[in-house]
Amino acid sequence: MKVAHAIAFILVIIGGLNWLLVGIFDWGVADLVGMMIAKIIYIIVGLSAIYLVVTHKKDCKHCETSAPATPAQM
Repeated sequence: MKVAHAIAFILVIIGGLNWLLVGIFDWGVADLVGMMIAKIIYIIVGLSAIYLVVTHKKDCKHCETSAPATPAQM
């Protein structure tokens, strides 16, 4: 599961950087690879985000403890 988590995390980062490019320059992945490939990339990035949301509690080091985190632990 660590591999799936790492891949999903990287894809979500790519998606976030894409939105940064769209927001700042009005330019994104679709301009680089074409609309059909971009649509596939967007679907994979979106599924990765859903995967991370669903598995967050299990994979998050801050969430696995039962006691609330102190500011020193964050």
